[in-house]
Amino acid sequence: MKFTKIASPEQIERNWVLIDAEGKTFGRLITEVATRLRGKDKPYFTPNVDCGDFVVIINASKAKFNGAGKVANKEYFTHSGYFGSTKSVKMTELLEKNPEKLYKLATRGMLPKTKLGRAMLKKLKVYAGEEHPHTAQIAK
Repeated sequence: MKFTKIASPEQIERNWVLIDAEGKTFGRLITEVATRLRGKDKPYFTPNVDCGDFVVIINASKAKFNGAGKVANKEYFTHSGYFGSTKSVKMTELLEKNPEKLYKLATRGMLPKTKLGRAMLKKLKVYAGEEHPHTAQIAK
C-alpha cells in the first residue's frame, strides 16, 4: 500500500522570500504571496500544518492597479459591534498613508479564517520603500 506523506511541523523548512512590488499588478502579487505563505507551492503541503515561507515585500507603494476607478472607488469597512460604528477608508488613503495595512487586508482574505491563517499572516512583512531589516535572513 502507498500512503500519502503528511508533514509535521518539525520537518518543515522555512525560507525567506523577497518580492519587489514595483511595476507588478497588485492582485496577482497578492495571490503569489498567499500561495507562498500557505505553502501550497511545496511538494509536502499539508492543509492543517503551517508549511509556508516568510515573505518580505518591498516597494509596496509602487504596485500597479488595474480596473477603471478601482483605486478611487474601493472602500474597506470596519465595525466595532456597536450601533452606527461602521467606518470606511478609501483604497487611495490606505495606499498613501499605510500600504502595509492594504497588503495585509488583501492577503488575509486569501488565507484560512482560523488560528492557522492568523499564524501565516504573521510571516508577511511589508515595507513601502526599498529598505527592510531582514537582509540577514534573506542573504542565505
